[in-house]
Amino acid sequence: MPHTKLRRLVTISVAVTLGATALAACGSSDDNDSEADSGPVSLTYWSWTPGMDKVADLWNKGQGKKDRITVTVKKQASGDTLVTKILTAHKAKKAPDLVQAEYQALPTLVSNDALADIAGDVDGVKDKFADGVWQQTTLGSDAVYAIPQDSGPMMFYYRQDLFKKYGLEVPQTWDQFAETARALKKKSPETDLTTFSANDSGLFAGLAQQAGAKWWTTEGQKWKVGIDDAATQKVADFWGGLVKEGAIDNQPMYTPAWNKALNTGKQIAWVSAVWAPGTLTTAAPDTKGKWAMAPLPQWSQGDSVTGSWGGSSTAVTTDSKHKSAAAKFAAWLNTDPKALTALAKEGGIYPAATTAQTSDAFTEPPAFFSNQTDFYTQAADIAKTTAPSAWGPNVNVAYTTFNDAFGSAAKNKSDFGAALKTMQGETVADLKKQGFEVAE
Repeated sequence: MPHTKLRRLVTISVAVTLGATALAACGSSDDNDSEADSGPVSLTYWSWTPGMDKVADLWNKGQGKKDRITVTVKKQASGDTLVTKILTAHKAKKAPDLVQAEYQALPTLVSNDALADIAGDVDGVKDKFADGVWQQTTLGSDAVYAIPQDSGPMMFYYRQDLFKKYGLEVPQTWDQFAETARALKKKSPETDLTTFSANDSGLFAGLAQQAGAKWWTTEGQKWKVGIDDAATQKVADFWGGLVKEGAIDNQPMYTPAWNKALNTGKQIAWVSAVWAPGTLTTAAPDTKGKWAMAPLPQWSQGDSVTGSWGGSSTAVTTDSKHKSAAAKFAAWLNTDPKALTALAKEGGIYPAATTAQTSDAFTEPPAFFSNQTDFYTQAADIAKTTAPSAWGPNVNVAYTTFNDAFGSAAKNKSDFGAALKTMQGETVADLKKQGFEVAE
């Protein structure tokens, strides 16, 4: 899909995040690019990654000094807070040159004409990323709206010692996962394999992604919402069934109770992403060296595909007067070996660039997983199998509805399928309210 068509299709009201009047998207990165042919260039980058200023200093003292391009990092909050700030600044034509943006936020930013198409400035970059990751920055079009920075390939984490104690095998399929949960309940009724949590919609989205879901697609000039598609129904029915029968817990993550369950061995597994060791370090400090990581269970034996939970990119704004220079820095930041090593060291990120995932920065396992020396070797192999995602212009509405509908269903052990229909209906209704044409 040409990027001009994409912009028309995803033109969205800023009311989604700002409560303001709708803005019509127009233009692209090559419109009115006033970058000077000579002379120094100063760029501003809004980012929340820890230590990003130190990484930018590498550029300023190296390639940036040679190219006379200086980058200044301005620390920001993440998530919807930053999206709102970017759109507010863009409305005043004062957005920074570069912004860090989560993948699911890109359609909203593109629809408001806040991000430039930098395809012409980043030739040869695509091959450095897994297809499923790169696709998130193009939105299925010929344009390139950002360069992938970090990724969150999903994996299965389990207490190695307790799996051995209870005589459990690491599940390779979701059917085996369910049988493992039931077997554990028979051997230790007070112990749960894991929990279904409705307070982080990104986890469910990643599981649906692995199953082949495409939540937002287009038909001509219309949006089509597929949240209630067959793939997601399968995921919802699977987890809802386990909750209803009591084979797993139904409590939310990131609570004191959840931390205690992990730390004491009341819960012995967690479906998470590559960043999980950092969370476990805080949530379950007494279990260091007792966990192991394996690929996510598959829907069919022999398959090899994972979803993603989290991740962000570096984008150039349409307000920048130096788009080519900004694109050059964005490409360097997320593909240069020294930059990626610094990002891993200073920011603690798992880089999206496949070459960086096997670099010197990842030769040693996370300290919490010192018992699994091949942690990052496995992680790199898993990351290559990331399935493509399909984000739309009102992810925030879908996610909020998930938290409410699935939160109630999990608590009451009621029908997850009904919760999914609610999520679908609310998302479609919001698109129509914003003036989009929606294919039924």
